[in-house]
Amino acid sequence: MPSDIDIAQAAACKPITDIYKAAGFKADEVDLYGKYKAKVLLSARERLDKNPSGYYVWCSLPLVSSAAAMRMRPCVCSAADRSDARGGLTSVAGINPTPLGEGKSTTTVGLTQALGAHLGKKVIACLRQPSQGPTFGIKGGAAGGGYSQVIPMEEFNLHLTGDIHAITAAHNLCAAALDARMLHEASQTDEKLFDRLCPEKGGERTFAPIMLRRLQKLGITKTKPEDLTPEERSKFVRLDVDPATITWNRVVDINDRALRGIVTGQGPEEARLAEQYKAPHIQRNTKYDISVSSEIMAVLALTTSLADMRERLGRMVVGYSRAGEPVDANDLGVAGALTVLMKEAIAPTLMQTLEGQAVLVHAGPFANIAHGNSSIVADQLALKAVGKGGFVVTEVRLL
Repeated sequence: MPSDIDIAQAAACKPITDIYKAAGFKADEVDLYGKYKAKVLLSARERLDKNPSGYYVWCSLPLVSSAAAMRMRPCVCSAADRSDARGGLTSVAGINPTPLGEGKSTTTVGLTQALGAHLGKKVIACLRQPSQGPTFGIKGGAAGGGYSQVIPMEEFNLHLTGDIHAITAAHNLCAAALDARMLHEASQTDEKLFDRLCPEKGGERTFAPIMLRRLQKLGITKTKPEDLTPEERSKFVRLDVDPATITWNRVVDINDRALRGIVTGQGPEEARLAEQYKAPHIQRNTKYDISVSSEIMAVLALTTSLADMRERLGRMVVGYSRAGEPVDANDLGVAGALTVLMKEAIAPTLMQTLEGQAVLVHAGPFANIAHGNSSIVADQLALKAVGKGGFVVTEVRLL
C-alpha cells in the first residue's frame, strides 16, 4: 500500500473550474486561488435559495447516535430548508481513529467518492480545515487517508486560502486592543480618555455607531457627547477590566510549548507607567492558545452572513469588569475591524477528492466541537447546490 502522500501526489487534479461547474456554481460566484482551489461566495447561496435541498448525511464518530444527530439537526438545517430537508438526514458512524489516522475525514471522503464516482449521484462533501498544530505534531494531516483523500493534500493541510491566518490576526487584534485599553485607563484621566475616544473634529464631537451601542448597554440614552455628565463620561470611557477575569489569550497556529505561559507588558514604557501609576496589572501573566480554539473560529462555523458575523463577533466576552459586568468586543470598539479581517474567511473553500468530487472546506477543529459542524454556510451552500436527490456528506464532531 503506497503512503498517503505518494497516493495524493500521484493523483491527477482536475482544474478547479471543472469542479465548480460540475457542482453547480457559476464563474462570478467563485474567487479562484490558483489552479485547484476557489472560494465559493455567498451570492451562490442566494441564487440557489429556491432549489430543493438534497439529502443530508452526517459522518460522525461511533459515539454519536442518529437520535443525537437529529437533536442537533436544527443547528444547520433550519436555515437551509426545513420543508424539503425534513426527514432527509442520516447519521453515519465513522470509526475511531487508528494509529494511522483513519477516522471521520477518511470515512466522509470515502462515502462521497462512493456516491459520486461509483453510484453516479450528485454529491458534495463538507470538511473542516486542518490546523497546523496537529499537522506538524504527532497526529499529522487531516485530508483523509489512503485512496479517500482531499487533494492537493499539501495545500489542504497547510495555508489553504488563509482562513486560520485571518482568525489569528483578528483574535490577536482584539487581545492587543484589550491590553492597550487597560494601559490607557490606568494612566489617564476621564477627560483625556474621552478626548481620545471621541476627539473634536471640525469644532464638534460625534459618537460613532459602536459608541452608541456602548451607551445603550450602559442605559444612557443621550446621543450627543456634550450632553454627557462627568459621571456618564466616566462610565462610558472606563471598562475597568479585572485582570483576573480575562479569558482572551493570544493565539498561534502551531504547538509552541514555550508560549503556554508568558508575561506581557515588559516594554520600558509599560514598566514606567506601571511604576508611576501603581498599576501592576499592566504587566500580567497570560498565555497563548492554539488559533483554532479561538471563539472567532466558533463564530465562523455558526455564522450565516457577514452582518450576522459582525453581531456575533461583537458579543464575544473578553473578560469582566471589577463590578462583575461582562466586557465584550463591542465595548472595546473592535468588532467592525474583526469583521473586516474575516470578510474573506466567511466563504468556504472548494477543493476535490481523489476521484473528482467537490469538497467544501470551512472552519476548523477545536472551537467547533460544541456545535459539531464544519460550518453552517458550507452545509447550506452544498444542500442547495446538489438539489433534490443529491447528497451532502458533512463531517461532524459531537460530544
